Amino acid sequence: MALEWKLVVDCAEPIALARFWAAALGYEVEDNSALIDQLATSGAIGPEAYVETDGRLAFRELAAVRHPEDPVQPVSGMGLGRRLLFQAVPEPKQVKNRLHIDLHAGPDEREATVRRLVGLGATVLREVADRGSRHTTMVDPEGNEFDVQ
Repeated sequence: MALEWKLVVDCAEPIALARFWAAALGYEVEDNSALIDQLATSGAIGPEAYVETDGRLAFRELAAVRHPEDPVQPVSGMGLGRRLLFQAVPEPKQVKNRLHIDLHAGPDEREATVRRLVGLGATVLREVADRGSRHTTMVDPEGNEFDVQ
C-alpha cells in the first residue's frame, strides 16, 4: 500500500515562499480560509495565528502549494496530492539542503526556465555538467537549493 506524503520546508516567511514556489511550479497556493474561519469561530485559534492576504485568510506560520489538477479537501482547502508545505521556524538556514527539488524543464527550455525563476526571486549558484547530465543549481528566495534540468 502506497503512502500519501507532502514535502515540508522549514523557512522564515511561509507565505512569501509559497508564492514563489507556486509561480515556479505552476501550482496553486492553498486557500485555507474556510478552515481558519472555522478554527477562529470555535476559539481554537486566535487572531495572532492568521493574517489576511490576497483577500483571504492565511495561517501566519504555515502555507502550502498544490498541483492544480489534484483534488482538494473542501473543509480545509488542503491539497490531497502533490503538495509542498512551508512552515515557519525560528532558526535561519545554516547549511546545504540534504533534500532538494529538481525541476525538469528539458534541454530546450532550461535556460528560459532559469531566467523566469531569476525573475521570480531565485539566484543561480552554478552550472553543472556532470555524469552526462547538465543542470543549473539555484536557490529560492530563502536560500534553499534546487536544480533545473
